[in-house]
Amino acid sequence: MLDVITVTTDDLALPLEEHVTRIASALDAHGHVVALAPPEPDDPVRRRLHTVRSALEADRLAIVPLTLPPLARALLGEQLRQLAGTDLGPGVLAGAARLLSYYLHSGALLGSVAKLDRVPVGVGTHVKSLVPGRHFAVLAHPEPYLGEAEPTAIPPGPGYQTQLAVAGKGLDPGWITGPLAAAWHSQHLREVPLPPDSARWWGTAKLVEFTAYIADVGMLYQLVTSVRRDTCTWCGLEVIGDQCLFCATRLAERQAPAKHAADHRGRSVETPRRPQLEPHKR
Repeated sequence: MLDVITVTTDDLALPLEEHVTRIASALDAHGHVVALAPPEPDDPVRRRLHTVRSALEADRLAIVPLTLPPLARALLGEQLRQLAGTDLGPGVLAGAARLLSYYLHSGALLGSVAKLDRVPVGVGTHVKSLVPGRHFAVLAHPEPYLGEAEPTAIPPGPGYQTQLAVAGKGLDPGWITGPLAAAWHSQHLREVPLPPDSARWWGTAKLVEFTAYIADVGMLYQLVTSVRRDTCTWCGLEVIGDQCLFCATRLAERQAPAKHAADHRGRSVETPRRPQLEPHKR
């Protein structure tokens, strides 16, 4: 069994003891926990997770750093919870967090880019953001994009079938639900709550965040199972990629313990490549 959590800056208001208790309870209930964390090593949320892991001495807690905006991270957590109901083990699901992040297209409609530091902002664009009434279209993942929100200016989107999640009411979302959704051939528009970290992440409270994602759990399962799997030479979990995200063992670097060495001697390990999806029908 597996539980997937995302910790936000709001959670830092909780005492450390409460976080330890909550993670311990999740481990008791589910066996393994995957925590989706910001990528910066000095981020307070990520530091808190590592502190909790050390306090519990828990090698069943995997901390997975991801360069995703808050909404995309929340949706990825949702996808992993869906997959946790299948026959995939915790080591594979932890690795799937990185794999499935490739298939998220995430950005925001912003009223200002003056404090945006997640994508490059030119001087001219910065000056334009000082003029009231301008709206900016920003794509942070998988490739950065920044431009004014116009019907004819649409950032590159997914070439496969997705749904579009929209969060926030700080601006008129018409550009997202209209031109963007049409250009990206979104199958369904879904309104969701704005994550607590969104305003801090995007540098403004005037925003509407959006993410195109794969909602079909069958397709997600096919993507994950199409990648080569190996067994961690230290803890014995089945994993994808060249590292076990629970015990941090790099499969090619640490010699196998006696109980696993005989079964896995001489096997090579590859970093998983992104499987290709068939393009959607236009």
